[in-house]
Amino acid sequence: MQHCYFTRPFKVADISGQHAADLHLTLMSASPGILDGDEYDMKVHVAPGTSLHLYTQSYQRIFQMKSGAKQVFSVHVGAGSSFYYLPHPSVPHENAVFTAVNKIRLEKDSRLLWGEIITCGRKLSGEIFRCRHFQSTTEVRCEGKLVFKDVTLLEPAQIPAAEMGQWEGYTHQASLYWQDSTVDMVEMAGEIYDLLSAEAGIRGGVSRTAAGALLVRVLGQGGEQLYLLFKKIALLAGAERRL
Repeated sequence: MQHCYFTRPFKVADISGQHAADLHLTLMSASPGILDGDEYDMKVHVAPGTSLHLYTQSYQRIFQMKSGAKQVFSVHVGAGSSFYYLPHPSVPHENAVFTAVNKIRLEKDSRLLWGEIITCGRKLSGEIFRCRHFQSTTEVRCEGKLVFKDVTLLEPAQIPAAEMGQWEGYTHQASLYWQDSTVDMVEMAGEIYDLLSAEAGIRGGVSRTAAGALLVRVLGQGGEQLYLLFKKIALLAGAERRL
């Protein structure tokens, strides 16, 4: 790392180990979760010709709120670089109000593996789809051109999440975006489809975007299952050292 800066409650830990070819970092937080009024501003710059694997420490809990919280995550991946980010699931509690914006800029021949898992809330406590507002927007630009945009919106009081056309009885949703021009994405789509087909208790699919990237969507009943499934896909991408 040439430069690393953070303020409380965050901390960045280097877990690469000796002689690692890539940089592996864990984003840690002393806070129990996202609280009312929090504003998170995170920026990552991956220098040209380098590789960064960014991990999270635990599930991201989004607590009960009055006014709400927001997060902006900006990523710039330099030419010929790789950025892999598969965070733990987000857990919006009852009356949580949260808005996240992810802005990712890719340069020529850069590679990206970006995941997101959203839960219904504290399921084991019977708190299912009781947040007031949860919105996550992800934009990916490649050499300045918008190649992917995704908006996930949860407002259970207005649009019940369990109904047809929404999550249809499932309580967890996962999305994974993989862009890599050095890999045969048609072949990889088949391998991912085989992984999804072998997984019990989920519904999922994989498709190619107009820019040639792969988009994986999965509905399930547990965050840990979806998180481990994404780690299996990361192995295909060469982005995971071990499960």
